[in-house]
Amino acid sequence: MTEQLDPMKQPLLAHLIELRQRFIYALLAILVGFAISYAFAPQIYAFLVRPLAQVTEGEHRRLIYTGLTEAFTTYIKLALWTGCFAAFPIVAAQIWMFVAPGLYKNERKAFLPFLVATPFFFFMGAAVAYYVVFPLAWKFFLSFEMPRTTESLPIQLEAKVSEYLSLSMTVIFAFGLAFELPVILVLLARAGVLSAAKLSSFRRYAIVLIFVFAAILTPPDLISMVSLALPMILLYELSIFGAKWVEKEK
Repeated sequence: MTEQLDPMKQPLLAHLIELRQRFIYALLAILVGFAISYAFAPQIYAFLVRPLAQVTEGEHRRLIYTGLTEAFTTYIKLALWTGCFAAFPIVAAQIWMFVAPGLYKNERKAFLPFLVATPFFFFMGAAVAYYVVFPLAWKFFLSFEMPRTTESLPIQLEAKVSEYLSLSMTVIFAFGLAFELPVILVLLARAGVLSAAKLSSFRRYAIVLIFVFAAILTPPDLISMVSLALPMILLYELSIFGAKWVEKEK
């Protein structure tokens, strides 16, 4: 009598085939998101440029491009970036469906909240960047403009569309990534790598590292750095409470 193969002990080839299938589904989701985003690229551009337009309301402003293909390639990058954002829940679901069969029931129950919290904190960080940091940072950078005088020429912003959108997308992604701090730390605590006591004792060093991290990821101004560092410090404190909670649950 042939022994039936346990689904939990499938051969390596079966796992690779399933991994390929999940990867294809995730890639298709990104491509669909890219196609839809490209169709709405002008609206997405208008949304990202709105903070600058609001700061300079009533002034004659424009964004320029100096290369023949610059605007087109910028729209392509913008659509791909937005498509990845839109497809993230589907990509995360594919990762979960690949990993979940190999977990015990209690492990799936423990891991699922982290899967839900990841996009929540990422989008919360992106919202902080867009609604809080952009208006303050753009106003700060525009303060360096100078009017024309009898002895000097004016200094006026003539921003390139590619540079502005690249900066905006980088800052949004940096804030979204930084806001994943509590998810990562609490997950490490759940795995037993960290503890609430270790996080508490490391607090002073963590604050220094957070400011270094913020200085690297944000534009070179104090406002952007502090706007990222302060929420990260609060999220670090939240991670300590989260670590205590998972330790109690364990």
